[in-house]
Amino acid sequence: MQIKQLTVTDLAQLPAALQTITFSPDWVLILGSPELIADPYCLAALQAGCAEATLVGCSTAGEINQAGVHEHSLVITAVQWAAGRPKLATTQLADMEDSHAAGLRLGQQLAGVALAGVLVLSPGVQVNGSALVQGVAEALPQPVPIIGGLAGDNGAFASTSVLSQHGCSAQQVVAMAIPAGIRLGHGSFGGWQPFGPARKVTRCAGNILYELDGEPALSMYKRYLGEYAEQLPASGLLFPLEKLGPDHSQSGLVRTILGVDEAAGSLILAGDLVPDGYLRLMHASHDALIEGAEQAAGVALQRLGDEPVLAILVSCVGRKLVLGGRVDEEVEAVGEVLGSQAVLSGFYSYGEISPLGEVLTCKLHNQTMTLSVLADDLA
Repeated sequence: MQIKQLTVTDLAQLPAALQTITFSPDWVLILGSPELIADPYCLAALQAGCAEATLVGCSTAGEINQAGVHEHSLVITAVQWAAGRPKLATTQLADMEDSHAAGLRLGQQLAGVALAGVLVLSPGVQVNGSALVQGVAEALPQPVPIIGGLAGDNGAFASTSVLSQHGCSAQQVVAMAIPAGIRLGHGSFGGWQPFGPARKVTRCAGNILYELDGEPALSMYKRYLGEYAEQLPASGLLFPLEKLGPDHSQSGLVRTILGVDEAAGSLILAGDLVPDGYLRLMHASHDALIEGAEQAAGVALQRLGDEPVLAILVSCVGRKLVLGGRVDEEVEAVGEVLGSQAVLSGFYSYGEISPLGEVLTCKLHNQTMTLSVLADDLA
């Protein structure tokens, strides 16, 4: 596997930077700030400089490369591997209710492809990420790891973009085949701690939470947030919700608030909820989040069972806000575990896609560091 990573902060630099790639890449991962990746010149330059490659990327709430975390940049990772050019499935997301059907459409396009996994990149707003992932999984011919995340826009929660060789738009969803012959390890860990009592979900619809303990969810949540309530929805990233089952059992999933509806008194979450289940607020410390990233890297490395060549990191924007000036430390922690031979590429997202634990059942995660490590098959 050959990899070349480029980072530019000015689109005028892009054509010359692409000329430094000395091999013909099979695919190119493009992760960038909203204003750069949505500029038509970005896609035109990529199509001209990497004409034979599968292009896949999205806008972010922060870009990750080998050196750490950046903003207002494009991180471009060109990959040539033994499996050849991967197939790319694309569709347009009509609205939030179309999420499951959009996932089905993507998975159906990958029928007949021998898969080691699937990389999914989705809009970060007006989407039910859980339903999208479920749809992809249902349409695939066999269970495989689904990895990736929801695009960001630097915490504005207004408009995100997903890019492919076919275009760049706020409605596009993509799923790239990771072909058989590529080895894949995955890990996901948070580091957030619950606090306060568990509250029962007394009314919800999909990923919209209307009532907790019979009270409008937004009112109760604002009461917990205190002075932070005036900064919603952005401040919701600092206080996610732990998803519990009807018997208070832990699901291992966290839910981020993506938006609020003042008129309905509701919270719009990044993923689905359990009717009659329970939710509990969470918070985190710097050290706990960094240790969580380190644990996720260790698990992914163990599952790969070999030295990785490429690591794709998807971390939640909420972690970035909590870590502040220490945000580079979680990327450094991952790099120390994986070793210097692994090229790191990733982004801060509005939702992370990864298998949950040992099983291949893939979920939408929030407030986690998820990472996938790749290598060519040794066989």
